[in-house]
Amino acid sequence: MNEYLINGGLPLNGTIKTSGNKNAALPCIAAALLTDKEVILRNIPDIEDVQVMLEIYAALGGEVTCLKPNVYKLKLKNINTSAIPAEKAKKIRASILFAGPLLARLGKVILHPPGGDVIGRRRLDTHFMALGELGAKFKTGERFIFTAKSLQGADIFLDEASVTGTENAVMAAVFASGKTTISNAASEPHVQDLCRMLSLMGAKIEGIGSNILKITGVKKLNGCDFTIGPDFMEVGSFIGLAAVTRGDLCIEGARIQDMRAAKIAFGKLGISWAHEGNIIHIPKKQKMKVNCDFGGMVPKIDDAPWPGFPPDLTSIITVVATQVKGTVLIHEKMFESRMFFVDKLIGMGAQIVLCDPHRAVVSGPSRLSGSDLISPDVRAGMAMLIAAMCAEGKSVIRNIYQIERGYENLAGRLSTLGADIIRTSES
Repeated sequence: MNEYLINGGLPLNGTIKTSGNKNAALPCIAAALLTDKEVILRNIPDIEDVQVMLEIYAALGGEVTCLKPNVYKLKLKNINTSAIPAEKAKKIRASILFAGPLLARLGKVILHPPGGDVIGRRRLDTHFMALGELGAKFKTGERFIFTAKSLQGADIFLDEASVTGTENAVMAAVFASGKTTISNAASEPHVQDLCRMLSLMGAKIEGIGSNILKITGVKKLNGCDFTIGPDFMEVGSFIGLAAVTRGDLCIEGARIQDMRAAKIAFGKLGISWAHEGNIIHIPKKQKMKVNCDFGGMVPKIDDAPWPGFPPDLTSIITVVATQVKGTVLIHEKMFESRMFFVDKLIGMGAQIVLCDPHRAVVSGPSRLSGSDLISPDVRAGMAMLIAAMCAEGKSVIRNIYQIERGYENLAGRLSTLGADIIRTSES
């Protein structure tokens, strides 16, 4: 096991390039199962979750070739099994994304319950419902077994705007007979990337970027050469890092339209930035003061389905709020265990009242002290790293596997910005 040793209190200055969106790379790898032609995926982040997805693709009979850093060629002529390896499925939640393509190609898939972050209940009902509407039958237990003699287009209304549920439904529907309408569909940038890739392969998808997707089934798909979009979660994390360390940072490769809700949320904390093209500049001088709502009311930062503030940035912005003058309510609506990491921040000196599993009141600014920390999940782990970066003294973060599942070469990239961070093996 590895860990980060961090000496905090140093500003981060310079330029950093955004990695590809992990949450787009994962479904795009699964979508490569839908063709026997060559698929080239560019801007793929070099992280653990991606490697596991590629291993699953290879286990199903696919050929995986790394053409150069962050660029992969995938080709699968014949799928040799409908069963996803249990040990790999349990490592990542995204393993569920192979259900739609395998159903479409083989009419059967055997999958063990997927793994992933432990941030509360993460229901899979939407997947079962959507695939069932398309004609699949399933059995649950120690394994999930989906079967379908044929997939038929359907008018589907998702019970929640599930990202992976939408992606599975889309990938199955591209081969379903007739027309499929998916209402209350997720519309995050990574869902849009998947739909754009499928369209490039020959799928007929209307409404990309909206919550109503209309799909006309086709007989086959071609190969493609597709570039994954930037990771807006990483951009938000770097904005938080620059703000709390009082640094001057340029983030290259951002997609500005993906950052609109984040700009409003950070703006409530007195943090602003400028942009030119795909470069975001976070200047050293920031207000760092809570902007109260009209009437002097305590403002609220809450997450919502896209295009609202992303749930994956609530952990990040909670840490940032500890360094800002004033009081703000953070409301994480989706996962009942995501906010439990704040006890570590309180131990470092943060003034936070955890009202319930979903809401925390943060008052600042607080002087944080270095601490011994354990990363519980990828986003809380990054939040702890941000806290350690602005804390006085030294911190140790253990279980960094959880952080590196979502951030490529993090220690190396931050070191180039002036961070005092060392990645080492646990003693």
